[in-house]
This record gives sequence, structure tokens and C-alpha cells, in this order.
Amino acid sequence: MPYLTSTDVTLRTSGAEGLGVGVPGYAHPLLAPTEWAELNRPGTPLHWAVLNIDNGPGARPDPHCLEAAGRLRNARERALHGDAPDDAVRAAGGRLLGHLDLAFGSRPFGELVADAQSFLDWYRVGGFYLDRCPAERAGLPGVRRLTGTLGALLEDSDSAGGGGMLVLGHGTHPHPGYAEAADQLVTFRGPWTDYRWSQVAEWTAAYEPGRFAHFVHGVPRTHLEEAMRVARWQGAGTIFFTDRDARRGQNDPFAALPSYWDEFVSRIGPGISE
Repeated sequence: MPYLTSTDVTLRTSGAEGLGVGVPGYAHPLLAPTEWAELNRPGTPLHWAVLNIDNGPGARPDPHCLEAAGRLRNARERALHGDAPDDAVRAAGGRLLGHLDLAFGSRPFGELVADAQSFLDWYRVGGFYLDRCPAERAGLPGVRRLTGTLGALLEDSDSAGGGGMLVLGHGTHPHPGYAEAADQLVTFRGPWTDYRWSQVAEWTAAYEPGRFAHFVHGVPRTHLEEAMRVARWQGAGTIFFTDRDARRGQNDPFAALPSYWDEFVSRIGPGISE
């Protein structure tokens, strides 16, 4: 069973969200039209989805991505302000996040800010996913500087609607100080064979589940409920589970829908016991 590992750190809690889906980044809308369409389906418990054109915003606006971004924004508006309250309960008003690759702290600050501005100008994103984010204490000042600047850009933008969102894509438990640098941290990204026996740092218990996300590939359908129990036990508020894996030529197991997508999202819906 997973268990807690002590770091002797006590931190304040933050606001919580209901359990929902975070999409690390589907393939281009031309290659994955079904995946992008599913994000707009009424009642989908979507927290956010990442838009990644060419390891960032690309060199110019992509018409297919512009269309996908517009549809997701419209779905968010319907979920939050529409006339179907049941949908508003299930849907978290899914945000579109622009993909920024930090390359573990090696990318220049100016390049990242320029990419962020392009995402805002072209696709009107509601936040950013900072992929390959450093996890060590030494990288924290640079990440804080970046997230502070991104937060200011989002405040000045009319696309964030209700405040932007920043997600740090560590993929592992970082130094606790990162929890104060963004809205959410990805503290696990990897295979089911590791996840089912994974550990969670004790300091995470001081925060609400809405602060953490887990992405797990290679989860068999027969272990889907077990995986969701692990996520709840470890305090994750945003999840993406798939039976796809990195073998058999699948370079990115998160680029397409799992075969059990309907079952997955229905298990996340209201009425599931914690």
C-alpha cells in the first residue's frame, strides 16, 4: 500500500476542488479530433487541458488549435453560466492551459515569457502548464520569478476569466516551497506499476486535494477503481488514468483517450464515495 513519508513540514491548507480530470496534452486536433471533442461534452468533469502545438505555442497561430481552443472556452462558459445546473455541478469549467517547457530550469526566462504571451494573444488560454519543472530547492527562486510574471500576465489578460491557473508539472514530489509558487503541482507522472506502490510526502497532507494532480499510464481496466482509491488516499484532486503505455510505439501515452474513457469519467462524477 502507498504510505506517507515524513518531511517534518507543516503548511497551511488552501481551497479544495472536487475530483476531476486534467489532460496533460492531447495530440494535435487534426490527429486527435475525438479527444478534443470529448472535452466539450456536457458533464465532463474537466479541470483543465493542456494545449501544446510545437513544444509551446508554435511560430504562428494554428487554425485547428484556434478552433479547439474556442470550443473549450465555449464549453467552460456553458458549464459555469449555462441553464443546465447538473452540468455545472459535474464540470469544473475546464480551463485551457498553454504548455511551457521549463527544461528543468535551463530555458531562458525571456523565451518562456514570450511563449506565454503568444499563448494569450493567439489562443486566449486561461493559464499555463509548466512542464519539466525543477523539483529541487535550488530551482525554486527561478520558478517563483516565472510564476509571478505569468500571474501578472494573466491578470492583465481578458482571457483568464475569474483568475488564471498555474500548474507545475514536476511529475514527482518537489521541495515543499513549490506549493506556494502555483495553484497546483503534478506530484506523480508515470506507470501504474510504480503508482500502485507509490509514496506520498507527508507535507502534502497540509493541503487540500485541489492542489495536487496525478497522471498514470498503463492502468488496466480491472485496476481502475484501485487506482482511484490510491489517488484519493494520497490526496490528489486532479487525475488522468489511461490503459495506454509508452510501449508498442506509443511515444506519449497521454496523447489519446483511454479505452475506458466513459467509465473513467463516470466514476469521477458526483455521488462517488470518498
